[in-house]
Amino acid sequence: MADDKALTTRAADFSAWYNEVIARAQLADYSPVRGCMVIRPNGYAIWEQMQQALDRMFKDTGHQNAYFPLFIPQSFLAREAEHVEGFAPETAVVTIGGGKVLEEPLVVRPTSETIIYAMYAKWIQSWRDLPLLINQWANVVRWEMRTRLFLRTTEFLWQEGHTAHATEEEAEAETLMILGIYRRFAEEWMAMPVLTGRKSDGEKFAGALRTYAIEALMQDNKALQAGTSHNLGQNFAKAFDVTFQTADGGLGHVWNTSWGVSTRLVGGLIMTHSDDVGLVCPPRLAQYQVVIVPIYRKDEERVAVIEAAERLQQTLRAANIRVHLDARDGLKPGAKYYEWESKGAPFRLELGPRDLAAEQVMLARRTGGKEPIPMAGIGDRIHVEIDAMQQALLGAAVARREAGTIRGATREQLVEAMNGAGGFVYGGWCGDATCENDIKDQTKATIRVLPDEEFRSDPAPTRCIWCNRDAVTEAVWAKAY
Repeated sequence: MADDKALTTRAADFSAWYNEVIARAQLADYSPVRGCMVIRPNGYAIWEQMQQALDRMFKDTGHQNAYFPLFIPQSFLAREAEHVEGFAPETAVVTIGGGKVLEEPLVVRPTSETIIYAMYAKWIQSWRDLPLLINQWANVVRWEMRTRLFLRTTEFLWQEGHTAHATEEEAEAETLMILGIYRRFAEEWMAMPVLTGRKSDGEKFAGALRTYAIEALMQDNKALQAGTSHNLGQNFAKAFDVTFQTADGGLGHVWNTSWGVSTRLVGGLIMTHSDDVGLVCPPRLAQYQVVIVPIYRKDEERVAVIEAAERLQQTLRAANIRVHLDARDGLKPGAKYYEWESKGAPFRLELGPRDLAAEQVMLARRTGGKEPIPMAGIGDRIHVEIDAMQQALLGAAVARREAGTIRGATREQLVEAMNGAGGFVYGGWCGDATCENDIKDQTKATIRVLPDEEFRSDPAPTRCIWCNRDAVTEAVWAKAY
């Protein structure tokens, strides 16, 4: 795709548009290894900002980072039956090492519960060792058949938290606290509104007691599972004999949780905010929050403008703003504007001789709007602009989600929505897996969450959307990535 070619529009082909935005913004590229991707600097910078923000949140709540091996003995996965059944089709297995057939094959980690809880069995002896709160930033491999950049790749980056607790109540509190952290990050940093709630038993993590998730609605009205938090109960503790001496002198199995988000979040950011020009990146996560473009026509103007631009860059850096000065020669300002708009830079500052004379700079917002602002106090002004853009992006995304939501839906409305525009469809559910599976078979929609109280309908539905029997809960259905 040539750089000067207009993007395919979202309305014409959302999937093609998504791939073109990634290419135009230089976020990622296809790897020679099928199903894998190369994350380019602009894309990795977004992931780094995500990583740093989440890492602070985890550490502020008492978690520590560690690292566990990439390779897991195959027998470990077999210890937890539901877990191995859930992951067996996706595993990559090493059978030869150093030119010799291995005595026991090694699985390239699809997730780390088994290897981590084998270590916890060594480290945990007493109730005094609890809670054990560990997170790791790592890569994982799942042998996906159908891949899409950022959304589903054979190898991807993520964080996975794994904790051990003395009681079920403490484990449940941890699971819900992490769910709250994920929601706060999604909304405050990504400007991506999410629903929170519990997964149905048919959709929960393999080996979990309960799974909770944050679910977002993309611009094409498909859902994206953006993060999950699992109360694992004692399943893995029993499989790996993770026991501790209780405060009253008895012996008990610990209660575990696991939780994670991945580079899939970058895909969610793209699909939530970007437009037919290219990437729109919330300023709190952008590689460069501000790009300075100097403007001059004559060589004698260049020195003064570049020097002023460099001073402006230093001023913004001192104000803790990520800034880039695009002082490339041989490229017209208009070409630079186009490039940085495609790459999602939230703000552009244009600086020419007239601006210098007026002690001002021209501020252009990626989301629209352009105005001159004074040089004096510019660091504070940009921080105000950052906060305003974050709120505007979140507000627009909330409005799109609500416009794509149907509450109190009938069976006919569910089928019509899934055959048409899509979106979040709320309805009663009898709790029977037969209805859940029939809906999936006939509409390709799945239960995204059984929504938390904040997101439930008032009044609550009383009949199942599918079979019209008594409803035991409300569910949110959607087609999903």
